[in-house]
Amino acid sequence: MKFIVSSASLTKQLQLISGVLSNNNTLPILDNFLFEIKKGVLHVTASDLGTTMSSELKIDSKSTFDVAIPAKFLLDIIKSFADHPLTFSVNEENFGIEISSDYGKYKLSGFNGEDFPRVPSVEQESHLSLSSDILLKAINKTLFAAGNDDLRPIMSGVFCDITKDNITFVATDAHKLVRYSRFDVTSELSTSIILPSKPLTLLKNSLSNSDDEVSIDFNQNNAFFSYGDVKLICRLLEGKYPNYEAVIPKENPNVLTVDKQLLLNSIRRVSIFANKSTYQVRFKIAGMELNISAEDLDYSNEANERLTCNYQGEDMEIGFNSRFLIDMLNNVDSDEVNIEMSAPNRAGLIIPSTIDKEKEDVLMLVMPVMV
Repeated sequence: MKFIVSSASLTKQLQLISGVLSNNNTLPILDNFLFEIKKGVLHVTASDLGTTMSSELKIDSKSTFDVAIPAKFLLDIIKSFADHPLTFSVNEENFGIEISSDYGKYKLSGFNGEDFPRVPSVEQESHLSLSSDILLKAINKTLFAAGNDDLRPIMSGVFCDITKDNITFVATDAHKLVRYSRFDVTSELSTSIILPSKPLTLLKNSLSNSDDEVSIDFNQNNAFFSYGDVKLICRLLEGKYPNYEAVIPKENPNVLTVDKQLLLNSIRRVSIFANKSTYQVRFKIAGMELNISAEDLDYSNEANERLTCNYQGEDMEIGFNSRFLIDMLNNVDSDEVNIEMSAPNRAGLIIPSTIDKEKEDVLMLVMPVMV
């Protein structure tokens, strides 16, 4: 069994799906890429059982067969070539593989492709289509706020609430929360799912170079993403997502409006002097002036900066984790940002000053660090 493929094209496909590979697979066969040849098309698949990603490319071959090839070994070989035609020959009896190039021949051991776990079939219960731009923006806006606590796995993903009028993406780790809604996405169904972080990270990396429409099918257990020549299947997180609306304060009479980039740069500088366990920066707001400060008493480090702002409300002093603020401000698109607050011991809301309310809405919540 033989096929010819461009090394550059194959490298691109392998690197695209290699993020699925895990270092602690329970099944040794999952340390391999599955190569499936059908009708002159090469389907390459990687899986860790929870997430499966595949891509396809046209090749020169009349054969039909499956073979599993060691992933790391193959990647190291293929990416060492410039754009170069490679001929793969596979022994049907022992799955030995010989790769031929103009420079020489390389042999390695493969495995029976039949031993590779079969991916779940698309038993379609629900369907949704999104442009790659919308899905990528939703992932960028929310994924950074997801938790990584093994004791609360339900919060390690992104909650998707789908209605006939909009779709809302939510992520939280109990210290910060992001709610991102799109009103220009319609659906005939009303349901909710929780997508794990790993497949969303893979989608984020691959969608950045895609203009394709993303087709999403899902049932109670799995979600199926399809776009261009890529397919991704992931197991959904099971459980009830926390009532995130309950933690969003409704009355926030104190509103700070400030230039986003100036605020972000100031926090970055001041946070260098913050305590390395709390990363606390303090906001002291009075009139049209915002004072940002941080200190680390253990090392006698201290920093203060002043910014001109627009503030409506009572004078206030409140502390926040600087890392959370930096993450959130990096994901605000508008030039100015509103920070809405009610009290020093209650959450603050970060909201873009300018946003197309007919298309989208974004709200970021950050819990205070006690001053």
